[in-house]
Amino acid sequence: MVELRESAAPATAGELLELVRTGRAVTRSQLRALTGLSRTAVTARVSSLTAGGLLLIGEELASTGGRPPGALVFNKDAGVVLAVAIGRSRSQLAVLDLDGQELSSDSRDHEVGVGPDELLPSIADRFGALLDGVAPPVLGIGLSLPGTLDPVRGLSIGSPVMSGWDGVELSPYFASVADAPLFVANDADVLARSELLAGAGTLDDALVVKASTGLGLGIIADGHVLSGHLGAAGEIGHTTVDAAGDLPCRCGATGCLETIAGGWALVARMEAESESSGQAVDHVRDLVALALQGDSFARGLLRDSGRELGEVLAVAINLLNPA
Repeated sequence: MVELRESAAPATAGELLELVRTGRAVTRSQLRALTGLSRTAVTARVSSLTAGGLLLIGEELASTGGRPPGALVFNKDAGVVLAVAIGRSRSQLAVLDLDGQELSSDSRDHEVGVGPDELLPSIADRFGALLDGVAPPVLGIGLSLPGTLDPVRGLSIGSPVMSGWDGVELSPYFASVADAPLFVANDADVLARSELLAGAGTLDDALVVKASTGLGLGIIADGHVLSGHLGAAGEIGHTTVDAAGDLPCRCGATGCLETIAGGWALVARMEAESESSGQAVDHVRDLVALALQGDSFARGLLRDSGRELGEVLAVAINLLNPA
């Protein structure tokens, strides 16, 4: 396995690999032109990537003089990556090839409040089942969580709504799954990064809203995800809004946007309304289903929460000036 590290060089092996993967370069000379690296530097990096199986040398291309160059081809089958998104009420797992194509997946409801010692081993077991029969090696594991994180040390710093997750080292829980590096990030930041890389991909400045059990905002500024200290930038769910009054939030404060626009609060209000009708409302998707069926109370909840969320986003737009 080739380990791709950041260096002081103008372009790392990983950056060259990305140029080939996205089709922006298919020859060594194109890599030199795009990066400014010397012939020797490009040759060394390409050699390390081909030795690790991440790059293949394809058919010879038309020559403009000298020996015809061999096309550089990204090998999406050189390995797989594992992705897990842990939300406050649901976890989603996937095994993907190196081009991001899903090979297998699993999604289940849970309560993040049960803590890492109960939740993470069960996720590791689920990955074991997903990897059954998968031949390529696991090259990396990506984990997203709500709340604050230390991505350098791989720690969950936790949050008031994630009891038991403070100061948790995450990589040991996945040691039984694969001998591969673990990358951790805040869930809204991951959503923004995925939009930047595989979504619209044409905006250098944008805001990506995550509205689920909780609320979060991924911030793209000048083509980069703005995470802030410990990945806590964009926690719009805990912005104080007048309409929330003194409603208590799970974070311990009162008057947070989440108390009237967060999925957990909407479900609680819908549950109270639905007790007499006997309709089961356990998740945001149940609330949405009722709204689509014409339930006036459900529609009112979504309309009111959308208005309050929109007002907070208007402030964020004025501050950050997305495209």
